[in-house]
Formats: sequence, structure tokens, C-alpha cells
Amino acid sequence: MVYHLVVWFVVGLVFTVLLVEPLNQWRIGGIPLGFWFAMQGAICVFVIQMFVYTHQMNRLDAKYGQVEDKN
Repeated sequence: MVYHLVVWFVVGLVFTVLLVEPLNQWRIGGIPLGFWFAMQGAICVFVIQMFVYTHQMNRLDAKYGQVEDKN
């Protein structure tokens, strides 16, 4: 859980707010990297993070016998 909160904090605050100007030195498809992180990158990371979290929780549930009924 702490790992996910750290990723959320770093991507959501550090990359999109605090490091915008330094990241704008690089470009992805002609768009400054800082702007890209604020508009697209953070959302993509969060979606991937949701899938990773779901996978981890399903494995943890299966380990302790808490498998959900699929009906």
C-alpha cells in the first residue's frame, strides 16, 4: 500500500507540479514532457497502478482463502 501511495504522490505532485519546468526541456511527439505528464502521463500511470493494485489484492485474497464468488 505504501508503494502505491508513494507512486501516486511522486507522479501526482512531483512530476506534474514541482518538476514541470525541468521536464519541459524534453519533448514527446512535439509536446513538452512536463505538460504531457500533467495531462496524459499521470492518468496513464494511475490506470496502470489500478490494474497492478487489483492484481496484488486478488493474489492476497487467494492466499488467505478470500476468493470472491463469481456468480
